[in-house]
Amino acid sequence: MGEQACVLPTPSPEAEAALQGVRTIAVVGLSPKPERPSHEIAKFLLERGYQVIAIRPGVDEILGLKTYPSLAAYGKPVDVVDIFRRPEAVPGIVDEAIQLGCKVIWMQEGVSQAEAAAQAEATGLKVIQNKCIYKVLKAREGL
Repeated sequence: MGEQACVLPTPSPEAEAALQGVRTIAVVGLSPKPERPSHEIAKFLLERGYQVIAIRPGVDEILGLKTYPSLAAYGKPVDVVDIFRRPEAVPGIVDEAIQLGCKVIWMQEGVSQAEAAAQAEATGLKVIQNKCIYKVLKAREGL
């Protein structure tokens, strides 16, 4: 993950609360390319014992995981919906997460969408925006 250039954040109380008891993480926009951040982060999550649900249309398998074209196609709630998509794609993903009863919407660095975040929070979901789950977990581990 390019850790030499990676400045690890001090985990915020909101991020810490969002990660409490998390076991299942859907990585929306998971890339089959090993050099892409979504791929590296999904691999990291798997190595840490998280159940990763791969969301990527047009690909059958990534990191040995069956992929689903959308959260709706997976059809089950997850603890965290980790979004590696452009901000304009976020509202549809949030809608699916709400319908499935997911717990946390996590938008990776560079991704924020105020309206979708407000909608998610209004239905009781926790929302983290513009923050890298990898960096937060690494900081939490003290690495």
